[in-house]
Amino acid sequence: MDPILKNLALCVERGKVDRNAPYPPDMQGKDGADELTKQALDANFSANEILQKALMPGMNKIGDKFGSGEAYIPDLLIAAKAMNAAMVHLQPFFDSGEAKHRGVVIVGTVSGDLHDIGKNIVKMVLKGDGWNVIDLGVNVDAAKYLTAVEGHPGCHVGMSALLTTTMVNMESITSAIKEKYPATNVFVGGAPLSQDFCDKIGADGYFANPHSFTKYLQKL
Repeated sequence: MDPILKNLALCVERGKVDRNAPYPPDMQGKDGADELTKQALDANFSANEILQKALMPGMNKIGDKFGSGEAYIPDLLIAAKAMNAAMVHLQPFFDSGEAKHRGVVIVGTVSGDLHDIGKNIVKMVLKGDGWNVIDLGVNVDAAKYLTAVEGHPGCHVGMSALLTTTMVNMESITSAIKEKYPATNVFVGGAPLSQDFCDKIGADGYFANPHSFTKYLQKL
């Protein structure tokens, strides 16, 4: 692998945002994801190459570590921060159509619930895996989901809830989406959820962590 892309993947995995970032301590003073992405573009690597050969491998590595218990939520957050610093430089290529996303995933925290940390982590990991993520925010009702699905044919939907009192709202939202757009995949996640609950409400999948979610989406 080209040294620029290799170092960029490492910066994403370790959460090295830019040269001025103090974290991680052993990489102080070195170029981070910000500088290396600019260097990769200047070296005529395409946005898709940078995404697929550097950003995605970096996010996959930290995701694998998270899944095996070798990394934790703060590690995912700083990795996502580095990835976002890189994506700032790549976004114009996606906006112009020169680079292509894997597809569209609509995410939101369901109605009655204002918690967004879990949703935001999922969003960051999905972006790092090449998806165009439409974030509806928190306290999202069925109408908002339906409007978003209508505007993005072929999309997937991801719903999050942290409270047992709000997770029940996933059932009515899932029903509304399935009634109007039966081919749309609806996925759920959140601390109080389980596969049994997912099956009960008619959703298409439950995922306990964002990395397993992205791995599943890659197979679709």
